[in-house]
Formats: sequence, structure tokens, C-alpha cells
Amino acid sequence: MSKKESFIKGTLILVVATLMVRVLSIVQRVPLEHVFGDTGNSAYGLANNLYLMLLTVASAGIPSTLSKMISERYALNKPQEVSRIFRAALIFSAISGVLMTLLLYLAAPFYAEYIAKVPEASLAIRAIAPALLLFPATAIMRGYFQGRGNITASAISQIIEQILRVITAVGLAFVMLGMGYSDKWLAAGASFGGVLGSIGAFGVMLYYLLKRHKEDQVNSSVVSAHEETIIPYTQIYLDIFKLSIPIVLTSLAVTAVNFIDGSIVKILLIGQIGEVLAEQMLAYLTSRAQMVAGIPPILAIALSTSLIPVISAAFTRKDEDHLRNQVTLAMRIAILTSMPIVIALSTASYSVNGLLFKSLDGSDIVGLLTLMTIFQVTMMISNSILLSLGKPNYSMVNVAIGIAAKVAGSYILSCFLGIYGIIFATGLCFFIITILNLYAIKKIVPFFIMGKRWIGFLITIIVLSGIGYGLNLAGIQMVSILPDRIVFFLTCCTVGIVVVALYPIFLVLLRVIRQDDLKDFPTPLRKIISPFMRLQLSKSVERK
Repeated sequence: MSKKESFIKGTLILVVATLMVRVLSIVQRVPLEHVFGDTGNSAYGLANNLYLMLLTVASAGIPSTLSKMISERYALNKPQEVSRIFRAALIFSAISGVLMTLLLYLAAPFYAEYIAKVPEASLAIRAIAPALLLFPATAIMRGYFQGRGNITASAISQIIEQILRVITAVGLAFVMLGMGYSDKWLAAGASFGGVLGSIGAFGVMLYYLLKRHKEDQVNSSVVSAHEETIIPYTQIYLDIFKLSIPIVLTSLAVTAVNFIDGSIVKILLIGQIGEVLAEQMLAYLTSRAQMVAGIPPILAIALSTSLIPVISAAFTRKDEDHLRNQVTLAMRIAILTSMPIVIALSTASYSVNGLLFKSLDGSDIVGLLTLMTIFQVTMMISNSILLSLGKPNYSMVNVAIGIAAKVAGSYILSCFLGIYGIIFATGLCFFIITILNLYAIKKIVPFFIMGKRWIGFLITIIVLSGIGYGLNLAGIQMVSILPDRIVFFLTCCTVGIVVVALYPIFLVLLRVIRQDDLKDFPTPLRKIISPFMRLQLSKSVERK
């Protein structure tokens, strides 16, 4: 297999693994929401958000940084340096894992009671804390194998992790429910699923590591052609931190926003609506809205991320024309592929809420946060583009500015709009980061996303939003003659099918997508759009 084929295969494996991991993560939340009450949903949501944020700090950026360092050393035929770098990284992972676990476990009561104002969450936070012991080491091993060209190990470990996490979380919650445990204990049982997931992921990576070690021993006759200099651990850590810290801080954007929301919702709303209703709003936001809002980015990020290595290669070659085309394509695909899902889920949020969860309360919260997801998509893609252009510091600063705007916006807007003000502040955060990122990218390579096509795109959004909302209103009228969940299911299917079917038709008719665009689209997207291009051709013939 050629290097190009191997690279493409590795990219596809990671994309598929990412899709599966995100889908499993979302699927887990639905049964748990039915098991928990408002207190349990709030406690589990807070524990999960806090854990994900600390996990990002402990492991994000390290795999890609280590992968780069190791691949470079192997290219220079310096296997002893690779071993030393790997050993240094494992030492760091062991120390950071212990520190993060202790921090989360010891700080849990204070955070839950005095910051988040949900004292019942303390048990759930402590239950998930041990997962942080192994995840840094798992991240190090993933980076090591990526640096040696083995993407499969990382992908399998991610999938196994989520499968074990889902089975343990849902299984324990239902068993403990049958045994009569209270909400806070149910949330703790579900949170413990993260620990089993981390053990599974670590076990998979350890298996591949031992297997690789045996292969290296067999091939030990191949030695370095020259004597290698011993790199001091201090130099290794400086190199790792220099590369990974900007990536870590950039990766914190979404998890930090979710953590902030969980921490401030009750603080900001108790004075307006009382503690009971404030806890309900927190439960709807963390257990329902954040889950549904996690759906639109999945496909868009997977498709666009496959273009990031191409952007990096074009930038390295200083091929400005190709670079401009690929940056434009990445942003355009991210927006075009996520928008129909955002429209469908937002306009049918009432039916989606009724179908997935145990009550219809919080439908507006689900719909509004899902609508804000389009800015999350553009933020994530533009962050990735800046990283591929070798400018992680730009995205790091932009994320910091956006999060500051999120905090300030939440405090100001919640005074007038309550929970909706907090959600608008989330959208504002992602929008500001996107604008700053695009400005930074344009300073490196001039590009445009849609240019004059924005008008046709906005018309498409407005028309399809009206159609989706109208179909949802019409569909829910059937509750008088059919069971509720059947009605919600049929309505969701109708809105989804109609919006997704009409979307490419409008894009083609309004010339948002044109014939010459297709050659640059990824193959799956090109196959979907190609049949609709006849409409554009037919329209051109009629005009002539």
C-alpha cells in the first residue's frame, strides 16, 4: 500500500470512529434522561461536563503533538529518541492522571454545593473521577501509534471505550433504579460508566503496545545508522507543551462553554424563577438540549476534517491557489452539510423533545441551542484550519476572547431573557470566535466562503424553516387520534425527510451550488448532489 493510500485509509478510519463515538455518546443520554429526575439529570450533566473539560486539559493536543514528534524521529532513523520521548510522555501522563483525579475528587463537594448549587452532583463527580487516572496514558499511546502510522489502534480504543461506557452507565442506572436508589446515586452509577470505558480504552492500547513491542524485538537487527544524542527530559517536555498547550486551550471551547453553563445557570436564575424551576432549566439544558445540539456537527465535522490534511499539505508546498480552494471548500462543506440538520431539529424541536424524552418541557431550549450549533460548526472548522496552517496561537487567543464574551453575555442577557439569554450568549461566543478565526485566516490566504451566493442560501434557510415549522405544527395535531410518541415519531420523520429532500433542490435552483463546484466535493457528497444538477441545467436551457 502506498503512503497516499495508507494516509487516506487512516483518515477514513478516524472519521468512521469519530462518527461512531459521537453517535454512541448521544444515544447514551436518551435512556438516562428517562431514568433520572431533574436532580439526577442536573447532577449527571454537571459531572459529565466537568469531567470532559478536565479530560481535554489532561489529554487533548498530546496525541497529535506526540504523533508529530515520533514520526519525525522515525523519518530520521532515530528509534532511541522515539523510545525516550515515549517514556517521558508516559511519565507525564501518570503524574497528570493522578493530579487530575485527586483534583476532581477533592473539589467535587465544593464545586457542586457552592458553585453549581447542586450539592447532589458531588457523588456523581467523584464516581467519574477515577477515569482520569488512565485517560492521559491512553492519549499518549494513541499519539505514539499515530506517529508510527497505526490509526486502527486509536480508532478501536475509542469505539470500545464508548461501548463499555454506554453499557455500564445505562445498565447500572437501571439496576440501581430497580433497587430503589435515589436520584443522586443513580447519577453516580451512570457516571461510573466513564471509569469502565477508560479501562477498556487503556486495555486496547496496552494490547497493541505489547504487540508492537514484540514486533520491534523481532526487527531489532535494524539499528540506527549513527549514534544518537540523548535528549534531556526537560527539552522533551518543553517541545510537547509548546505544541500542545495552544491545541488544548483551543479544544476547550465547547467543553468549557458547557461547563460554564452548568456552573452559572442556577446562580443566574434562582433569583428570577426560584430554585426548583432553575434546577429544571439546568436539567433541560444539560440532559436534553446539549445532547440534541451535538447531532448537527457530526457529519459536517467528519467531512470537513478530511480536508484539513490537504490544507496543511498545500500550505507547506506554498501552493496558494490550491490552499485558497481547499479552505473555501472546508468552510463551505461544513456550513452546507450541517444546515439542513440544524433546520430540521430546530423547527421540529417540540416533536424531537416529545419523542426522545419523558416530557415536552424544555422544547424551546432544545430548539434554540440547536439553532446556535451552526456557529459551533464554523468555529470548530475554522479552528482546525488555523491549526493546519501552523497558527494555533491565533485560535487559542480567539477562543479565550469568545469564552470571555460568553461569560459576560450570560450575565447580561440572562437578566432580560432568562435561560434563553444564556443560550444566546453561547451562540454569541461561537460566532465571535468564528469571525476572529476567519479574519486571521484571510490574513494568511485570501478566500471567500460563498460570496454572492449568501442571498440564495439565506432564502433557502428561511423557506425551509417555515416549511419545517409548519409541518411540525400540522403533525402534532394528530395527538387527538394517535398515541403521542407515534405522532412525534411521524412528525420528526416528515419534517426531516421533507427538509433534507428540498434542501439540495433549493441550493441548486438558487445556484448556491454550481456544476463546477462538484469536482472538488468529497465523493459521498458529490454523489448526492449530482442528480439534482439537472434542475440547474434545465433552467438554463429554458432561459435560452
